Amino acid sequence: MKIAEPVLGFPPSVELGEISIASCFELAKRLRQAPPKIAEQLVPRLLPIPGVERVSIAGAGYLNFHLDRATVAAALFQVRARTAELGSPRPQVPHTQSKILVEHTSINPNKAAHIGHLRNAILGDTFARLLRFRGSPIEIQNYIDNTGVQVADVVVGFTHLDGKSVDDVRRLIEDPSARFDYYCWDLYARVFQFYERDADRLTLRAEALKAIEEGHGELAAMADLIATEITRKHLSTMLRLNVRYDLLVQESEILRLDFWKYAFELLKQRHAIRYEEAGKNRGCWVMNLEGLESRDAEPEAATEAGETAPEDVKVIVRSNGTVTYVGKDIAYHLWKFGLLGMDFGYVPFSQYPDGHTVWRTAVTGVGVQGSGSEKEESGVRSQESGVGRESESKDGAPIPDSGVQSAIDNRQSAIPGFGGASAAYAVIDTRQSYLQDLIVVAFRALGFQQQAANLHHFDYALVRLSPRCAEELGVQLSESDGQRSPAKQPGALTPAVSGASDVAPQPRAYVEVSGRKGLGIKGDDLIDEVVKQALQEVRERQITHDAAEQAACARMIAVGALRYFLLKFSRRVIIVFDFKDALAFEGETGPYLQYGVVRARNIFRKYSDAQPEFDPRTLGKLVCTERLKTFFEADSGREFWEMVLLAAQLEMVVEQAVASEEPAVLGKYAFRLAQGFNNFYQRHRILSEPDPERQLFLLYLVHVVSETLAQSLALLGIEVPERM
Repeated sequence: MKIAEPVLGFPPSVELGEISIASCFELAKRLRQAPPKIAEQLVPRLLPIPGVERVSIAGAGYLNFHLDRATVAAALFQVRARTAELGSPRPQVPHTQSKILVEHTSINPNKAAHIGHLRNAILGDTFARLLRFRGSPIEIQNYIDNTGVQVADVVVGFTHLDGKSVDDVRRLIEDPSARFDYYCWDLYARVFQFYERDADRLTLRAEALKAIEEGHGELAAMADLIATEITRKHLSTMLRLNVRYDLLVQESEILRLDFWKYAFELLKQRHAIRYEEAGKNRGCWVMNLEGLESRDAEPEAATEAGETAPEDVKVIVRSNGTVTYVGKDIAYHLWKFGLLGMDFGYVPFSQYPDGHTVWRTAVTGVGVQGSGSEKEESGVRSQESGVGRESESKDGAPIPDSGVQSAIDNRQSAIPGFGGASAAYAVIDTRQSYLQDLIVVAFRALGFQQQAANLHHFDYALVRLSPRCAEELGVQLSESDGQRSPAKQPGALTPAVSGASDVAPQPRAYVEVSGRKGLGIKGDDLIDEVVKQALQEVRERQITHDAAEQAACARMIAVGALRYFLLKFSRRVIIVFDFKDALAFEGETGPYLQYGVVRARNIFRKYSDAQPEFDPRTLGKLVCTERLKTFFEADSGREFWEMVLLAAQLEMVVEQAVASEEPAVLGKYAFRLAQGFNNFYQRHRILSEPDPERQLFLLYLVHVVSETLAQSLALLGIEVPERM
């Protein structure tokens, strides 16, 4: 008889067991017997199970499994000690050998990154870390819309507002006293004022956009310069937050390699689109929206110029022959799954300090033909728009220019086979849900049902600023700023505040940002301010007197504070960012979690002062299984066991975080673990414990819990400083 795989549950108390299953209730319906009677027959057949001491029957027929506590604790110690020795979280047994692709960040390359972009990058980076921990091969992509309206607007600004040529823009990029992405931030806002004063000037945008898409002339060359340098700045900003990439996919190559042409033919051949002979969309190629639940909520942004938006179809190709945004996106996603029969060329773009190369798509270069099986070399070339210099992140990590081939030592090395994924996640905010749903509809219409099921929109809500935070960063607030009612915001999303991520938080005033108005917080400015405040805390607490150590410690605390603040809330909740809340050393914050690990390491450091030859990794031999059993069976054994049991849940929590697509699940777990450890620390004077065997046992628990916490933080992308 076949039954469904049992769902694991947890008894209300560890005294009743650690794991329970309810399979007897399903069997009762089939066997026509009472669940307790079935349970009685099953119990003797279930054992032996490694790590399980006994099985008991509870309630109306639940089977409760009582773990062999000493055996489980010893096995967990070995797993965590091995991770500590390797220095970073190691993948488990692979769920699948098939590649999973995660696309995140994907900022328009026209100005500096802002706080909302940081949330996207941190969410995507963390989710990729969780997937990698499960053992899956992961590819991180960053989509660069270098032929879009936003880049065209900056080109208009340089040419018609500032009167600059391509050479002028190149000199501005090379000027060490100028911050190019900041300059473009202000220029972008000025361009919109320029348009508002005379709507006819929008023809300048259309001219620039046409030149950029065709890839010819000075306007196209200027756009290439701008997009390349801004992308480099974006990578530098994200590296400060421990965010890295494998491949930058440029929209220009999707156009110039005729990806859309092949996708268009495939759509026609499989009757996924049809040509309209009459009606509102006469002369257009359209796609039926059957099965698209969100079509009634189509945002204005999804209705592009020159098309109507009836409820039952979506225009893919306009009557003038131009393709809509969703058409290009369909082509890109077909390539992600290896369904297009084409591939990009690839050139190195930059290299991280550890030698990891970031590749960029190109018209020529190293290419992987077909579905990604065989590689064909057509010559790696220097980036034509490179300005021949090396950029540097604000924390000193080099981001080599793509034109500096001497800085990249892998021209002859085999590149990864990009694309051809079995599953793909796109980290894009909730405003783009409609457009992402259209891709799924297109895949289904093409007959790619499995790929449609494995195409995930990892959506998230926006980030706002508290009025206090905005004022601290020098943003001029209007009378209405900071007084809007959250209930009036699109999508009925409620802002989250510290400590209120799992329940509906209380309404709180916040300030919205607008790139077109130049109102917002640049990502680097935000990081600078968080580092500045963290450095002040480090100095006031006299953590260290060494200036270099102070700077390193402040950076880790700041990045930990920022990453945890942006991760601890459910991704679909609007975040109201506030410096005071994020940087607090107490409560549910990054520094609080970091301090838990630092406190544990301080215990070992002080113990080693008295025992110079002590190594925490040897505790597995010093505390034998029999001694573990003795301590777990003692009066205080339940407290000790509950700590071990909580530490043993990391792998399960990662599974939950991936299944729910909620990194916040891991964030909450890490906080519970830190709380449990700090309470344990307060109750037990480990270093002054008079009983040597008990002291070693307590140190054993400290090692298991602290290494689990450190591994949890590593999965969240948070480093731990030496001192706090």
